[in-house]
Amino acid sequence: MPDKDFYREVISFAKNHYENFPVVSFLVPAEYRKHIAVIYWFARTADDIADEGNLSEDERINKLNEFEEKLTCALEGNSKNNCEIALINTIKSNNLDPVHFYNLLKAFKQDVVKKRYSSFDELLDYCKYSANPVGRLILELFNIRDEKAFLLSDKICTALQLTNFYQDVKVDFLKGRIYIPKDEMDKFKVTEKSFELKENSLNFQQLLRHNISRTQNMFDEGKELLNYLTGRLKLEIKWTILGGEAILKKIKKINYNVLNIRPELNKREYFYLALKSIFI
Repeated sequence: MPDKDFYREVISFAKNHYENFPVVSFLVPAEYRKHIAVIYWFARTADDIADEGNLSEDERINKLNEFEEKLTCALEGNSKNNCEIALINTIKSNNLDPVHFYNLLKAFKQDVVKKRYSSFDELLDYCKYSANPVGRLILELFNIRDEKAFLLSDKICTALQLTNFYQDVKVDFLKGRIYIPKDEMDKFKVTEKSFELKENSLNFQQLLRHNISRTQNMFDEGKELLNYLTGRLKLEIKWTILGGEAILKKIKKINYNVLNIRPELNKREYFYLALKSIFI
């Protein structure tokens, strides 16, 4: 078993990283916090390998391959450090499906080499690996293994991922990526030049309005998931959904000008959404 200091570190790590949703909040029952923090540590560590620093594409892929090999070795009983011991403890003590962790790594590797998406279906396929595994892991952690619940969770997680894309249009473009489908850019007559010039043109606004409306519909369809949840987990997921929807509203409020402004939630807004998830 990993030592308690390590669990305190990963819980602190999860709490101190900005996200549009609560990762380890007071709504999460205490006995689950360390496991959620370990899952978050795994995903964030791999994401940083794919995204941060000045490594070449080959170096990033090699490091992600090494990270994957360490996961495989740990699953085979060869954990080398507290991180790996904690991860395997979380997986095995909660009967989590390891395929979700491999799927996340597949998405991070794709991020390194794929910078454009030709269609929305192609983007949904990416979300299948980058976002949906996290929701399924949380459901499994709470021993919810209903296939309909998994599919509803996929809708919520994909909507959260898309929300993050629209929030981070400016940031992603600086990293060489565009997560808005090429065929839809063509439909609304938006070129990559608009991204370069940071032009919040009428065409760009219409393009974002179309994408945000579709994402809100995905949130609405996925909310049926709440019927499968109880107690504090239900409140936590409701809070998570409200956080995503709040970002969509902020994007509308700035007239879709995400090429120049990155909308974020502040502490007061987080607190308000927490209260809303509990009392409304």
